[in-house]
Amino acid sequence: MNDIQYMKLALELAKKGRGRTAPNPMVGAVIVKNGEIIAEGYHERYGQLHAERNALAACTDSPEGATMYVTLEPCSHYGKQPPCVEAILEAGISRVVVGCGDPNPLVSGWGISILREKGVEVTENVLQEECEALNKIFFHYIRTKTPYVVMKYAMTMDGKIATHTGASKWITGEVAREHVQKTRNELTAIMVGVGTVLEDDPLLTCRIPGGKNPIRIICDTRLRTPLTAQLVTTAGEIPTIIATCCEEKGRQAEYEKAGCRILQVGEKQGRVDLQELMQRLGEEQIDSILLEGGSTLNWSALESGIVQKVQTYIAPKLFGGWEAKTPVGGEGVGLPSEAYRLQNMTITSLGEDILLESEVIMNVHGNC
Repeated sequence: MNDIQYMKLALELAKKGRGRTAPNPMVGAVIVKNGEIIAEGYHERYGQLHAERNALAACTDSPEGATMYVTLEPCSHYGKQPPCVEAILEAGISRVVVGCGDPNPLVSGWGISILREKGVEVTENVLQEECEALNKIFFHYIRTKTPYVVMKYAMTMDGKIATHTGASKWITGEVAREHVQKTRNELTAIMVGVGTVLEDDPLLTCRIPGGKNPIRIICDTRLRTPLTAQLVTTAGEIPTIIATCCEEKGRQAEYEKAGCRILQVGEKQGRVDLQELMQRLGEEQIDSILLEGGSTLNWSALESGIVQKVQTYIAPKLFGGWEAKTPVGGEGVGLPSEAYRLQNMTITSLGEDILLESEVIMNVHGNC
């Protein structure tokens, strides 16, 4: 095997930590000596050992003189865990092959520099593109201090998210719905608008056995969420945040008594200021959000420039109807040239449905 093959193995190991490491990155490590793999490791859960230390602890032979393959630059600072560069140096590793650099200012370049200063041979940027793609959420969060937002919706082939009566269950099949549950398991939080709560009374949990429930966030400008809503009655079991502009402490107290957290934010154009909300959530180490709101919240999120990725589940069905809802509402753009543009599209077949995933790029107004 060569450097690329070993790094591919490290990438597969890193993916095992998906949904468990936030706000830390997913990282995998492989240790090779005399052409033989003597250890593998990955960052399993936030607060626990990093990939490098897990690999070193799993060695079946002395790591002295061995090569370590790691998907992300080894850390050089104290956090929940001590610096991985220290463990690498203490173990006598002679060469480190790095997939990509760490954008964290506490690490960026320092981990590699320290290793080189101590005589360790370092090879950089092996499968860099793949390694960076693995941690897009982490990279975005570290650079902006705000969550990576994925706007998700399911629609028919004529672009409807419900019939003219408002019925929407179910547009897609079981395979597509299972995929949504995997995304809920992987991202830190899930967000809806109060309109969705009033119409659907969702629970917004992860239904994968052993899965992780996301933190639930409701954008509710005037605090209209019913105290009997499932999101409120289960707030004592699953972290639930209500972002609101309502300043009535007595009204807020009713939700807090039920176990909800109230996050009072500013108002913009008659709604919760989503940019301020993202800043506040980022301060609480919420690094990623699955946006499962309706067309109104989807438009507000796009207009606010907080959306990084769009997941579109498309079912081979036609609803028709002048009044049937479409995925993105609001005022919309005035000209085709003002459209919110998408790039890097991937297509995944999910049973009879398909999933289109795209990244949002700047539009003419400078919004993401």
